[in-house]
Amino acid sequence: MRIAYLDCYSGISGDMFLGALVDAGVSPKLLEDTVAALDIGARLEISRVTRGGISATKVDVYANGEKDLPREVFWERQEHSHGHSHNHSHDHHDHHHAETVSQGDSTPLTGQSPVTTQTDHNHGHGRGLTEIRGIIQKAAISSGAKKTAIRIFEALGEAEAEIHATSVEHVHFHEVGAVDAMVDIVCAAVGAESLAVDEWVCSPLNVGGGAVKCAHGTLPVPAPATLKLLRDAPVYSSGPQVELVTPTGAAIVRTLNSRFAAFPSMKIEKEGYGAGTREFSEHPNLLRLTIGEASRADGASTSPSASNERITVLEANLDDLSPQVLAYAMERLLAEGALDVFSVPVQMKKSRPGALLTVLTKTEDANRLTKTIFAETTTLGVRRREEHRLTLSRRWETVDTTWGPVRIKIANMNGSVSNYAPEYEDCRTLAEAQHVPLRTVMQEAIQQYLRGERKA
Repeated sequence: MRIAYLDCYSGISGDMFLGALVDAGVSPKLLEDTVAALDIGARLEISRVTRGGISATKVDVYANGEKDLPREVFWERQEHSHGHSHNHSHDHHDHHHAETVSQGDSTPLTGQSPVTTQTDHNHGHGRGLTEIRGIIQKAAISSGAKKTAIRIFEALGEAEAEIHATSVEHVHFHEVGAVDAMVDIVCAAVGAESLAVDEWVCSPLNVGGGAVKCAHGTLPVPAPATLKLLRDAPVYSSGPQVELVTPTGAAIVRTLNSRFAAFPSMKIEKEGYGAGTREFSEHPNLLRLTIGEASRADGASTSPSASNERITVLEANLDDLSPQVLAYAMERLLAEGALDVFSVPVQMKKSRPGALLTVLTKTEDANRLTKTIFAETTTLGVRRREEHRLTLSRRWETVDTTWGPVRIKIANMNGSVSNYAPEYEDCRTLAEAQHVPLRTVMQEAIQQYLRGERKA
């Protein structure tokens, strides 16, 4: 099983995550094409820097030709130019320039950004979650990356909604809805998908300390939104007294990560370092990403065999729900991180036809997905049980077709290939772009893979 491990000894921010992805082998062009697909007036600047003597990749986002300012510099300029008598309602004009003091996160998330409801007229120009979803859905990226990006934004929205005692759909994102935030989050989703890892694992997170200046004044670190997002996660404070984990970084970890652990046993394939803006004397201001094949404790690779994991199964009987609403509910559950969702027809009491909805999920996501089932269906009860799931080891290979690259998912059992299939979304994207039948693209991808196997 291929895993990716995040070493967050200096925290994590959106731009640090992008830098680590590029340093670990994600194509810079892939991220640049993703920014172009968003069509929101942004561009990336990717450079090599050193932090504590270690070479790393730095990613900066330029929105409408301007680079982000560090957060404290931004608010000092705001105070100087606007004066204390100026109404706070003007702040939203430049919120997309704000960033974390320590990391230079091009995602301008403070966790205390102006978050308004529909009745707040002073901040009427913020982006709502519906608008953000629309921008992401229109982008020419894979459906999997779209779902991941939307889930990251929804995680942020849910945290902000809880802090401000409102619903997530009423949250208007000012800083988190800015151009640079869109770039960080969507590029993170696309880049993470391109690595084709089976599991993301994260170290305990160094959140830093001290205080952070933002739109609502000076607040202690971790920021409120970061604190909400890292609920149940192992955290600690060490080193410089600045904000090390931004809400964007926390949301990325919460969305991608399957578990927190010390450095896992693995056969290392590659590593990458993403740089923050500041230099620290205590440690290099870096996020380290390590990718490799998971190993057993005795050092034997687990790739030839199956892995055993514990999951949660959620079930509900439905006898009065429209098929259209059920289909929507299933899509929502998948978009929010369910491992699998399916329904089967059943005969209910009084001979009424109904459906049995089943959701497979990571245990840590079970409570959240249970709330979604109650919200999106008519059920009055959800059954829950823990089960073990045996999964084959999987890996990815990329083949070149007449119309472009396609990833092939390959399953292994006892050292032998037991199954292989072209990635549907890759084939669909090429078929739509090149106006050729989907089946034709899939067939050629399989043929190219088999040719490679025969040569090997």
